[in-house]
Amino acid sequence: MALLPYLQADTIKMMQYNMMYYTTAVPSGCTVTASYLNDKDLNLKKIIKYVQPDIFSVNEIGSQSTYVDRIKNNVLNTDGVTYYQNCPLTNFSGGSIANMVYYDSRKLGFHSFFYINTSVRDINAYRMYYKTPQLLSGDTIFITFIVTHLKAGSYDSDEATRAQQTAALMSKLEQIGVADNYVFSGDFNLYSSSEIAYQNLINYSNTLYRFYDPINQPGNWNNASQFAEIHTQSTHTSSSGGCFSTGGMDDRFDFILVSPYIYFGSKKVKSVNESYHALGQDGNRLNGEINNPANTSIPDSIANALYNFSDHLPVILEFAIDNTVSIADFEDPFLVQVYNPIENLLTIELQLNEADQYTIEVYSIDGKRLLIHKNYFESGNSVLKLPFELPSSLYIIKIQNTKKQTVVKKAVKF
Repeated sequence: MALLPYLQADTIKMMQYNMMYYTTAVPSGCTVTASYLNDKDLNLKKIIKYVQPDIFSVNEIGSQSTYVDRIKNNVLNTDGVTYYQNCPLTNFSGGSIANMVYYDSRKLGFHSFFYINTSVRDINAYRMYYKTPQLLSGDTIFITFIVTHLKAGSYDSDEATRAQQTAALMSKLEQIGVADNYVFSGDFNLYSSSEIAYQNLINYSNTLYRFYDPINQPGNWNNASQFAEIHTQSTHTSSSGGCFSTGGMDDRFDFILVSPYIYFGSKKVKSVNESYHALGQDGNRLNGEINNPANTSIPDSIANALYNFSDHLPVILEFAIDNTVSIADFEDPFLVQVYNPIENLLTIELQLNEADQYTIEVYSIDGKRLLIHKNYFESGNSVLKLPFELPSSLYIIKIQNTKKQTVVKKAVKF
C-alpha cells in the first residue's frame, strides 16, 4: 500500500456572521422603517455573492421560521441559485433572536442536531455529512457545526454567564462521547483570551474535546492596536437609528474554532488556518469605520454593504476535504502501527511504493511538537522504532515525504 497523500481535493468555505437584528422585533431605541429588512436583504445579498460560502452560520436572526425562510429565499437562493438549505430552528431559551446554519446542498447534507438550552440563548449543533463520490456506498465525512451567541457585557456577571455557557457545551460534548470533527463559531462577546469562557474551550481538561483557535493570537483584544487586524466589531463610530453599536473597530467578538481532529486533519477535514480572516479587516480600522477611509482590501460596494448591514464583520475560514481515498483505507491501522507499551517505543510501519526521505513528527493534543525525526526509507515494507518516553495521552503522528504528501495518524499511549 502506498503512503496516502492528504490532498486538498475540495474545500468548504465557512462564513460566520452576527447579522444584527435580522428581525422587526428590535430592542428599544433601534428605529426601523418599512424598508428595514428589504435594505438588509440587499446588503447581505452583495456580501453573499462576493464570499460565496458553503456554510453560513449566523446570529441574531429572528426566532421565527419566517425570518429563516426569508434569508434563504430572498438572499441566498436568488439569481439562478437554488441549492442553499437551512438546518432546523430552535428557540427553547425563548428569546427574540436565534442562531441558524445554512449550507450548500450540493456539497453537504444535514444529518441530525442537538441543542443546549442556556439562560440567554440556545447553543445549536448541526451534524452535517460531506457528499463524497463514495456516498452511495456508505462512505462519507461528518462535520458538526456548533453556533452560539454568548452573553454580551463586560460586568463580572456577564463573564460568569459566558463561562457557564461554554462549560455547558464542553460537558455536553464529553457526555456525547464522540471526539470528532467539530467547528464552534459565533459571537462570543469576549474581551480577552484569559476569560474563563474562552479557557473552557481551548484548555478543557479532556484534551480530546478541546478547541483550537486557528489564528492563535491570545491576549487582551479590546481596544488593542496589536490586534487591529482581527477586530470584528464595531463597523460604526456613531449609531444609525440607534441600532448599531458605536466606538469603531476595537473588539474581537466573532470566532470560528475547531476541534483537534480538524486542526490536525486526522479525520479527512483540515482547517486552512491561513484562510482565517474577518472580511474587510485590513488592520487600519482601530476605533474607525469599515468603509471610511476607503477600504482597499475589498470593493467599495462590499465595504458599504458591511457598514450598512451589521455592526459586526463576518469571519471566514476554509476547510480542506480529503475525498480522494476511502475512509477504510485512510484509517488502515497497518499504515502506521501504534505505540508498543512493552518496549516503550513508538513503532511505525510504512508500506511504500517508492524510496524517499520521510519526516516523522509527534505532537501533543494541544499542538506542541514533541519529537521530530528524519529517515530515508527504501520502497516496500519498512519499520522504524522511536523512543516514546512520554506520559499516557493521545498523540498526533505526522509523516511527510519530500513531495509534501502527508499522513496524520493518532497514537494512544496507555
